[in-house]
Amino acid sequence: MNIATRVTEKITIGHSACPHDCPSTCALDIEIHADGRIGRVRGAADNSYTAGVICAKVARYAERLYHPDRLMHPYRRKGAKGAGHWQQIEWSDALDEIANAFVRAEARHGTEAVWPYFYAGTMGWVQRDSIERLRHAKKYSGFFDSICVNPAWGGVMVGTGALRGVDPREMAKSDCVVIWGTNAVSTQVNVMTHAIRARRESGAKIVVVDIYDNPTMKQADMKLILKPGTDAALACAAMHIAFRDGHADRDYMARYADDPAGLEAHLRSRTPEWAADITGLSVDEIEDFARLIGITRKTYFRLGYGMSRSRNGAVSMHAALCLPTVLGSWQYEGGGGFHTNSGIFGMNNGLLTGAGFADPNVRQLDQSELGRILTGDTRALRNGPPVTAMLIQNTNPANILPEQRLVKRGFMRDELFVAVHEQFMTETADIADIVLPATMFVEHDDIYRGGGQSHIMLGPKLVEPPADVRTNLFVIEELAKRLGVADMPGFGLTERQHIDEILSGDGLPDYDALLNDKWFDRQPDFDTAHYIKGFGHADGRFRFKPDWKGQRGSVRPPDTIGLMGPVDELPEFPDFCPVIELADADHPYRLATPPARNFLNSTFSETRTSREKEGRPEVMLSRVDAAREAVADGDVITMGNVRGSLRIHAKVSDAVKPGVLIAEGLWPNKAHLDGEGINILTGSDNVAPFGGVGLHDNRVWLRK
Repeated sequence: MNIATRVTEKITIGHSACPHDCPSTCALDIEIHADGRIGRVRGAADNSYTAGVICAKVARYAERLYHPDRLMHPYRRKGAKGAGHWQQIEWSDALDEIANAFVRAEARHGTEAVWPYFYAGTMGWVQRDSIERLRHAKKYSGFFDSICVNPAWGGVMVGTGALRGVDPREMAKSDCVVIWGTNAVSTQVNVMTHAIRARRESGAKIVVVDIYDNPTMKQADMKLILKPGTDAALACAAMHIAFRDGHADRDYMARYADDPAGLEAHLRSRTPEWAADITGLSVDEIEDFARLIGITRKTYFRLGYGMSRSRNGAVSMHAALCLPTVLGSWQYEGGGGFHTNSGIFGMNNGLLTGAGFADPNVRQLDQSELGRILTGDTRALRNGPPVTAMLIQNTNPANILPEQRLVKRGFMRDELFVAVHEQFMTETADIADIVLPATMFVEHDDIYRGGGQSHIMLGPKLVEPPADVRTNLFVIEELAKRLGVADMPGFGLTERQHIDEILSGDGLPDYDALLNDKWFDRQPDFDTAHYIKGFGHADGRFRFKPDWKGQRGSVRPPDTIGLMGPVDELPEFPDFCPVIELADADHPYRLATPPARNFLNSTFSETRTSREKEGRPEVMLSRVDAAREAVADGDVITMGNVRGSLRIHAKVSDAVKPGVLIAEGLWPNKAHLDGEGINILTGSDNVAPFGGVGLHDNRVWLRK
């Protein structure tokens, strides 16, 4: 028996990786009982990043795997869309109907009328990305995946020129850890493992920067609660103080940065008083923060996605990343900055995705604009034909996407055929024409890599799926046969064969080695991770003065789309960029929708324990605002803006500041009082320069 499993009495321990859309990608030890069912799920203690710790929702994964409402058979819609009437059918019939619908759509409007749609319900490369191979083989409409990483990664790339950073395990060796824009206790628990180790072993200070007093704030020695979308103002004021008080490392910047003199001149007017007016922080809070990081060379800036969920998110990420450069923190073990390691892995997905036969002339459609696309918006359709057929895997757009009313209206079009391959009857599946049951991660082979850490991990099949449930790869292969492209490169391969090809890059293990070792560490050496050899730009220098329009990188939109959002309004140097939805007289509140502890996007909202722990959809508001609006805790209030309105229970709380509303989620639409979810209030207008959505950036009115 290889090391992938070991037997203890009547329980076998299988090794895998968490498949969900979280940067931690935890290494897992999974109990497998003699009857073939899984039991407890634990973090792998011998993985140096996971370090034996995982979130509670994944620890109880058996509740999800054996949920009584799990989809077990293919179904065809009976009656009107969304009416909830279904007829069980055979797999062969379901696949025939999907293929025939695609052929009809192509015959009427051309291949671009078909839009395979997917996202990150699984982060396993084979099961997530094989849909791209079918897309490219058939020249179906392209998929620009904008909703999540684009603002954050764009902000990183314009600064460092690379998607990598200081080894996150080095947090344990820091003297100060700044956790900025991520509620790590709830969403990336391993960040806290290493930060608290630094506090325990060396007395390190933990600073948390966020927009409300969340569970991570409870661990902070210093907590900074600022207004949504104002992170760059805090960063600029802290850099102003570093120059003013002599904490800026001028020698370091002379060697490693593009224009420190220009930055210093720019920041002279970015005083703590200036930032206090914008952020809602006090001058003393800003001064104390700047002094702490200024005198603490081994400061580790752990930058999360939260600050990038505003319309100025790329600017905020870049500004925060300028801080370790001004301070020279990159030079020290336990110092520097980190957002993602997504650029370090060297894995090869070309055959998997059919990149070799991708046609650059096929239009690309923005996933975030699904509502506008399905309702016929000419610009969103790139002046092309309507979308009349879709296959959806690994995502629940009727719940998670902005402009939810448009999304729902588009899905309800009679001429639109939709097939959904899912694990539960989500709100997207509920308005489909064909629904197919999908495997979960312990029921198929796949490979994973962690953007928030540095390991490539194997997720081998550990248990048998239910008899009538199929993998994503199976669906793609069977449709390829029916659509006449099964003889093209990449089709006809097993999961293991795809994994071997993915691992064909220099220095990577093969499948058997990864099965034996469980994971493979791709963390670059110290000099590379700390940019001692130079940053990722051609001249080796960090960009204080970013090239917003010329920057290349994996998240830059294809030329057929071009740069997105108000690019011309982006600042020359790091600065507060007021392109956010600022409150006004008609909309006096800023609404943000961060993740709840027991959900992960729309996943886990179907499990009883997660729902019980979260309670019900609520919106937090301050006591000051509650008194002004005559709202008591538990009252039903109405929030709205130009996109719509909804009723929701109020939670009067000291966790939020006046003028800010927090609705943690993501709850199913049907869990809300009127059957419409929080995303009816969010817009799909593009974040500059590379796209994305300001999901935490909404101005609203409120009334009782």
